[in-house]
Amino acid sequence: MRIGRDLREARERAGLSQRELARRSAVAQPNIARIESGDQVPRVDTLDRLLRACDARLEVTSWAGRGVDRSQIRELLGMTPLERIERLVQEANALEAFPRGRLARSAAPA
Repeated sequence: MRIGRDLREARERAGLSQRELARRSAVAQPNIARIESGDQVPRVDTLDRLLRACDARLEVTSWAGRGVDRSQIRELLGMTPLERIERLVQEANALEAFPRGRLARSAAPA
C-alpha cells in the first residue's frame, strides 16, 4: 500500500516535519509516524486533512477497465470453440508443470 509513502512524500515536498504536520492537521505526531510507516491505515477524512495540511489533495480515480489486454480478448473471440478448448488444455498442461506449493504461494494476495 502506498498511502504512507505518498503522505511522507507530500509532507517532505511541503517542507514539513511530522511535528509541524501534526500541529497543522490536528492529528497526533505518533499517528502520522504510524501512517507513514504503514503500521496504521488512516480514515479517508484523516488522510484528506493530512494532505491538505501539506498543500496536496486526495484524488479518487476509477480503475475500471485498466490493465485489460483487449488484444488477447480479440484473439480468443476469433477462435472457434474447438480452438478455445485446445488452448485451454494447453494452458492447463502448462500449469501442471508448476510445483503446487510454489503456485499457491504466488497466487496468494500480497
